[in-house]
Amino acid sequence: MAESVVLDPVDLHLLRLLQNDARTTYRDLAAQVGVAPSTCLDRVTRLRRAGVILGHQLRLDPAKLGRGLEALLSVQVRPHRRELVGPFVDRIRALPESRTVFHLTGPDDYLVHVAVADMADLQRLVLDEFTSRREVARVETRLIFQQWDCGPLLPPSPSAQSG
Repeated sequence: MAESVVLDPVDLHLLRLLQNDARTTYRDLAAQVGVAPSTCLDRVTRLRRAGVILGHQLRLDPAKLGRGLEALLSVQVRPHRRELVGPFVDRIRALPESRTVFHLTGPDDYLVHVAVADMADLQRLVLDEFTSRREVARVETRLIFQQWDCGPLLPPSPSAQSG
């Protein structure tokens, strides 16, 4: 398990602001946090080196790219052995429809978030890329009606850790 990093209130404020808009300039960040731009740059650089900030992502609207139907596929792999699941995960990650793949505990081994053009495209994906694989024992599909982004990810507060 990765070791957590000690963050002070300035670091937390910077992370909150950057998660809301990663394109914010260091000058604007510094002004909002109340530090010098050079201090802001040093802190963000330190957070990157410590692995707290993993990168920057461009978010796209799947519907505007012709992938207006999103679903979650619960996948059970049998037998669940490394020599089978490694190639399975590699293949699923390489599919243009795959958005995110989670390895789970419980009755399902994987949860795959996919974006497809329509119901026929979803059926093709499930039949041709999932259930046709020997190691896939079961696929359960759930359509996503709507999704919401949540607030920025920050460490638990001390009161939440003690309770």
